[in-house]
Amino acid sequence: MAKIKAAVIFGGTAQEHELSLASAAEVIRNIPNDKYDVTCIGITKKGRWLYFPGDVEEIADGSWESSPDCASAILSPDPLHRGIVVIEDGEATVRRIDVVFPVLQGKKGADGTIQGLLDMSGIPYVGSGHLAAASCMDKSHTHMVLDDYGIATADWKLITQRDINNIDSRCEEIAAELGFPVVIKPANSGCSAGTTIAHDPDELNAAVKVAFSNDNKVLAERYIKARKLEVAVFGYDQPLASNVGEILSVGRKYDPTEVRKSSGDDLKIPAELPDELAATIRDTAVKTFKALGCKGLARVDFLLGEDGELLLNKIGTSPGLRQNSVFPKLMAQYGIDMPELVDMLLEQALENSERAY
Repeated sequence: MAKIKAAVIFGGTAQEHELSLASAAEVIRNIPNDKYDVTCIGITKKGRWLYFPGDVEEIADGSWESSPDCASAILSPDPLHRGIVVIEDGEATVRRIDVVFPVLQGKKGADGTIQGLLDMSGIPYVGSGHLAAASCMDKSHTHMVLDDYGIATADWKLITQRDINNIDSRCEEIAAELGFPVVIKPANSGCSAGTTIAHDPDELNAAVKVAFSNDNKVLAERYIKARKLEVAVFGYDQPLASNVGEILSVGRKYDPTEVRKSSGDDLKIPAELPDELAATIRDTAVKTFKALGCKGLARVDFLLGEDGELLLNKIGTSPGLRQNSVFPKLMAQYGIDMPELVDMLLEQALENSERAY
């Protein structure tokens, strides 16, 4: 029986480039070799697409793009090709692909862009489609959908570029409505870059400027002193939720370029919660996953306030997949280890595509 031709796309131009490399290396190490023939496609920080036929450890340490064996590559949007066009010595050849595992994070990776290109190509792929990915990346859209579904989130306000000429009065309105402290963040960001907790009007104005340097929309959210809880959601038609985990060191600043550290380092599974509350959190995670149209996998973050208020914080459709990242740790505790997880994600992507195309 012929092997399934799987492509792993990694890297990208976002701040999470190094995290993508580390996650991709872990995915590639765990793809069953007896079942899949793997093609590796890397995207440099400058946006070049390269076919990489070398060793997975070169992806992990970032040296892959210096390999003399790399060649220019294009994911063809033409469904006739249904694959990757590799250009070597002035000649183009097509490598047929059955399924793609996009291990990309942040902008131009987890925001619906690569998903839209894959939709045009007709190649099945792991994870959410372009609309769900974009809606989860854009936190203002996430808030709007969840408000409509009655899923509680922190009180929030949106600041757009149209507000820049009247930014002082807009900040005064936000302070009056949300109070201090207030969390200011870029609406579109896969990490905490540009996120600030403002404690007074001067800090608020400065935080808005910082956030605008990362995106053209800025979100203001009521600050909640809370426990940070995590759920992994997995599947398509009948998604399942893992047990609830808790991030214990909530004050540690997250650096997307630091691959030796992970938010999963401080993850406790299961979180110490009453059974009924844990069940509510898991049910809400699945409800959120469905409401936003997600597929395949997602990491869902919750805040549990000191007064017992449960709020959904965010949902990520392209969670980190390093060995010690939150999503794989939650899935392993649930009973699905990394090789099985990767295989199931690829299988389900192929099965789902039979209905989608």
